[in-house]
Amino acid sequence: MNLIRKYNVAGPRYTSYPTVPYWDETPPTIEQWKASVKRSFIETNDSDGISLYIHLPFCESLCTYCGCNTRITINHNVEKPYLTAVLKEWELYLKVFEGKPRIKEIHLGGGTPTFFKPEHLKEMIDAILKDAEVCEDAEFSFEAHPKNTTPEHLETLYRLGFRRLSLGVQDFDPKVQEIVNRIDPFETVERVVKNARKIGYTSINFDLIYGLPLQTRNSVIDTINKVNLLRPDRIAFYSYAHVPWVKPGQRKFTEADLPADEEKRALYEIGKAMFAENGYVEIGMDHFSLTSDTLYKSAEKGKLHRNFMGYTHSYTQLMVGLGVSSISDTWYAYGQNVKKVEEYYDLINKGELPVFKGHLLNEEDLIIRRHILNIMCKFETSWEKKEMQCEAIYEAIERLTEIENDKLIELTPYHLKVNKAGIPFIRNICMAFDARLWRNLPQSKIFSSTV
Repeated sequence: MNLIRKYNVAGPRYTSYPTVPYWDETPPTIEQWKASVKRSFIETNDSDGISLYIHLPFCESLCTYCGCNTRITINHNVEKPYLTAVLKEWELYLKVFEGKPRIKEIHLGGGTPTFFKPEHLKEMIDAILKDAEVCEDAEFSFEAHPKNTTPEHLETLYRLGFRRLSLGVQDFDPKVQEIVNRIDPFETVERVVKNARKIGYTSINFDLIYGLPLQTRNSVIDTINKVNLLRPDRIAFYSYAHVPWVKPGQRKFTEADLPADEEKRALYEIGKAMFAENGYVEIGMDHFSLTSDTLYKSAEKGKLHRNFMGYTHSYTQLMVGLGVSSISDTWYAYGQNVKKVEEYYDLINKGELPVFKGHLLNEEDLIIRRHILNIMCKFETSWEKKEMQCEAIYEAIERLTEIENDKLIELTPYHLKVNKAGIPFIRNICMAFDARLWRNLPQSKIFSSTV
């Protein structure tokens, strides 16, 4: 447990490298961004296809634990104007591609995608697919709020090709649900799961969070016992990120309400042991999967990938993000859309891509990104002798010495392997490679705790 106190520092979750706070202050111009998108499209569309992430930000109520970009409203008249803007943005990207996109992956995130009426979601997906080809092994998925995901949502999206959904469960304890303003009784979640399986969905994910306010060991045990009754194919068991300086809704509770350090880690270890007892295998960081699911099969083949959508079983070099705050990734560059709906509409109606910040990766960034991805997805990485000429790799190896002494990794001249004991500290291991962080250590807290 001393290792938990030692390594429980603020650190990134590494859905990208460089992480967003360390993108260059001067973003790529729109023309540079378009050139990067087109380059990646030309290189990989025919072979790998592309991924689409569509951010649907509206929610009827605020979940106080949430760190996502949301717009709280009960006015459903916002649906059509927003989806119209998303489709206009897609048209702008089609002009950049100058070719027919092959879609490998679509993910609807939020916010609450099931805030939108099924017929409106259908209109959007139909419009996107009419100018695209769907890859044979494509995977379409969406985030579903248990409270408002209707049989009509499930049936409509299934007919459109969606086979995976992710349910935000978080915790079944009524006291925890009340303080985070996310009231979803077990029976509500059970109803959605049964309806989805009856329709034919092949992969159901539950999002659970440990470290929430008022959580106890007994409440986590009870939650996971109920989860195991429903037997989702995947489970994401995330560490709660307490960032009230970014998300004021989290000020509803204080750090005194949160399980800390050893107690928080004990909640994770309890969950991990219970998942293992019920046939779930740990995949990457904070994820668990049944052996029948594609996420497990991808990890077994060494093909697991991680991007701004989290872990995925399929790799595409180009990921296009549509909607407010969405982040796109060409491999060579990142671009993030504006975060306010009104500003997004204004730029879209002017015929402009709504990218307001981004980063062009240099040669060093690309080297470090590869190693961090390998560690996050495969728990190991190797570097060639010539990479030792990269100062950042040399510095990373020096930083890893103490982690090696704590027996969290095995380090040889050109190879790193994460030991079983090191998996809980995977973010700390990645931080050793994070040259941009070490060159400009933050003067204030900008990341959540790593453990």
